[in-house]
Amino acid sequence: MHFSKTYTQLLLTLPPELRESAIQYRQLKKLINQIVAELTALGLSPDVLHQVIQPPDVVGEKGKQRADLKPTYPLTGSCVIYELANVADHVEPRLRLRLDSSDDSPPPGVPGPSSPSTSEQLISLPIPQELILTALGSSLSQHRSSADLHDPPDRERAPPSHAGELPVELIIPLVSDTAFFRTLTEALEALASYLVAKQTEFEFTLRVLSQDISSAARPSSHSATFHPHSPYSSDPTNISVSSHALAITSRSDLDTWRQIFQLYMEADIFQGHQETFRGERDVDDAEARLTTFSSDLKDRISKGALKLRMKRSRVALTKFLELNMFILDLRKFQHVTTEATRKILKKHAKRTALPLAPALTSPFIVRSHNHDRPRNNDPSSLSLLLVQALTETLLPIIPHLDDYSCVICTSLAFKPIRLHCSHLFCVRCLVKLQKQGEQHCPICRAPTVLSADRSNVDWALLNFMKDWFPIEAKKKLQQNEREAAEEEMHELGLDVRGCTIM
Repeated sequence: MHFSKTYTQLLLTLPPELRESAIQYRQLKKLINQIVAELTALGLSPDVLHQVIQPPDVVGEKGKQRADLKPTYPLTGSCVIYELANVADHVEPRLRLRLDSSDDSPPPGVPGPSSPSTSEQLISLPIPQELILTALGSSLSQHRSSADLHDPPDRERAPPSHAGELPVELIIPLVSDTAFFRTLTEALEALASYLVAKQTEFEFTLRVLSQDISSAARPSSHSATFHPHSPYSSDPTNISVSSHALAITSRSDLDTWRQIFQLYMEADIFQGHQETFRGERDVDDAEARLTTFSSDLKDRISKGALKLRMKRSRVALTKFLELNMFILDLRKFQHVTTEATRKILKKHAKRTALPLAPALTSPFIVRSHNHDRPRNNDPSSLSLLLVQALTETLLPIIPHLDDYSCVICTSLAFKPIRLHCSHLFCVRCLVKLQKQGEQHCPICRAPTVLSADRSNVDWALLNFMKDWFPIEAKKKLQQNEREAAEEEMHELGLDVRGCTIM
């Protein structure tokens, strides 16, 4: 299937607003046909230029390059130069035809060929003498007036050596090629502006969504009065989670959103963070992972494993999935548009035999809000920026359990003990270390374990865990109490597991 049809079919899978901003591939193909016709009228048809760029006699059997083969025609200093000059607000492609004398130096009194500005891209194509003479002879009469009108006033043009001779240099603007690059450049600039606007809209929607999730997943004791710690009256062994806190939790979707974000991080939809794969995922893989993530969420909600009690949470979840779908559509759009730009430039070079313009191969330039400079020239930079904004804005709203776990038991470090070396452990694990006579911190090996006491309780972190991890804190308290009872029975010489009631 031709790329033009494939391109059209891929665009139909995207939202209408993205389709309307796509590059008009078929229109650019028609302009390439006009360029070919214009070059043919100049006597420099693509067939002629193809022979100049790659002489057929230089290639040996089976397409292998042979050093002993030489072109059949003598190469002279004559050449055709393809320029992409910056004129006003657009790029003007033109041909500079040079016909030098037999030696490399210009005739006496004749200035040498003008050097192009740094904004021009010059590609010198060595042309056989007879082809240059044919091209100049066929196009001089019909393009002299056009060249004089389009050339800048200060253009250096070499006069003839003597009366009746052809000029040493002739500049011919390519009208159809100018229309091609103007159409492509305007489309890419409009596309860049559109993407900047969509980025601003995405970031605004993201801020609103973060406020909605924060309100729906508020901590359990958000309105409770904080009681500071007193070293003379507080006892870490008597700390418990109040039933009032758990009652408020039932009216919050804190635990549900924590599970949703946990599933989202494990899905690694757009970027891999595991040891088996790190980096950006391709479009097909990202689409499959997003579909799996969405289906898993719907199944869990329908079966009651995930309960969104608040209407605000249900609306926020829908918006969260829509933002991820937008990023996926943007990735598709960027991929297909970048491929269309590459294909059309390659077709331009192949059909016209004119060199490729490398400066126009990066269509997606995401600019900062003040439009002073590009953020990144990577074609896929915008989608990566949106993924980064999504994860950095939403995921930190809900504290992650792994960030507050004990490194020994790997569960929540409730009743946290912060040693003098600043490392944190749950009280049960620290008691076990002290009973074993271990005085060195398991992380930094500092001798801080045996000196820890009630003053090492991190009361601020304890209240934070009671707010944000009420369910996990309750489970950890029950586990600690059960282990403490078993240890006490074991010290008394009683086997709890072997005890039977008569």
